[in-house]
Amino acid sequence: MSFDNITDVPGIKVGHHENSKALTGCTVILTEDGATAGVDVRGAAPGTRETDLLDPVNMVNQIHGLCLSGGSAFGLDAASGVMKFLEEQGVGLDVGVAKVPIVPSAILFDLAVGDADVRPDQQMGYNAAQKAARGIFQQGNVGAGCGATVGKVMGFEHCMKSGLGSAAIELDNGLIVGALVAVNAFGDVRDPKTGEILAGAIHPESGEIIDSEEFILNQAQSHGRVGQNTTIGAIAVNSYLSKAEAKKISQITQNAIGRTIHPAHTMYDGDTIFTIATGGEHYSLDLIGSLATQVMEKAIIRAIKEAEPVQGLKAYE
Repeated sequence: MSFDNITDVPGIKVGHHENSKALTGCTVILTEDGATAGVDVRGAAPGTRETDLLDPVNMVNQIHGLCLSGGSAFGLDAASGVMKFLEEQGVGLDVGVAKVPIVPSAILFDLAVGDADVRPDQQMGYNAAQKAARGIFQQGNVGAGCGATVGKVMGFEHCMKSGLGSAAIELDNGLIVGALVAVNAFGDVRDPKTGEILAGAIHPESGEIIDSEEFILNQAQSHGRVGQNTTIGAIAVNSYLSKAEAKKISQITQNAIGRTIHPAHTMYDGDTIFTIATGGEHYSLDLIGSLATQVMEKAIIRAIKEAEPVQGLKAYE
C-alpha cells in the first residue's frame, strides 16, 4: 500500500506535535532499527544538533531518529524528548552502560508567528515520537511546518503562510525514495515546471505576489533579518548507502531547493537536508539523487499548497 509520503520507505515512521495557538511544533522521523544518515547544510544561518557525527570521517554509523523543529535554537531541545522516548523503548547505540539514541536535529525560525514565548521543548519532542507511525498523515500547518512562512524579502509583515510537505516515488525495481520538508524560506516558492510563483512576498499596494529576486536587484537590498527563515527536510531511501554516499544524496537534493525557492540558500536561511538509508539493495547514486531531487520538489510544493491562512497571513488556497 502506498501512502505517497516518506513512510512508504520501510523502517520510517513519522510523528508530529504542535501548539496550534502559539503556531510552533516539531516533526519526528523514527528509524528504530537504525539507519545510515548524511547531511548537507547549505544556508548561512543554520541551527543544528549532532550533524558533526554524520561526517563520514566520524565513528557512529547509524541514527535512530531525526527531529525537525520550529522555535529557532530553542527548538533543538525537542530532540532530547525524542531521545527519552527511544531510550524507554530500549533503542539506541549500546555503549555498555546504557543505550544512547542518536537523534540529529535541525530547526527553523517561527518565533515571529504566534507566541514567541512558546517553543518546542522536550515534552513536545516526546509527544511527537509517541505518535510516530507509518501511514497517511496531515500536511501543511502541522509539526515543524506549523509556523512556517515564505516570502520575507519585503519584511515579515508581507509574507505568506507555508507548511510541511511529504511525497514518495517508487520504481518497478523496488527502489523507494521519500521526502519530508518544512518550508520556511526567505524567498518565494515557484513551480519548477511552469515558473509560476506559488507563494511569496505580497506587495502592500497591488496585493500581488512579487518576484523576490527581481525585488533584490531593483532595490539593491532586501528587508531580510537573520534567523527568520530556513527550510529543513529529509530524504529516505530503501537502499544501502555509506555515510559518504548519504551525504552526497543530501548535496544533490539541495538542487530541489534551488529549483523551487528563489533566491535559495541566502544569508538569512539555514537550509539543511538529511538523507536516511534504511538498507537494502545497492542502487546507482545518480538514480537515487535524481529521484530524491524530484520527490523533494514535490514535497516543497505540497508544503505550500497544503498550508492554511493564519493570523492574517494569506496562503496558497
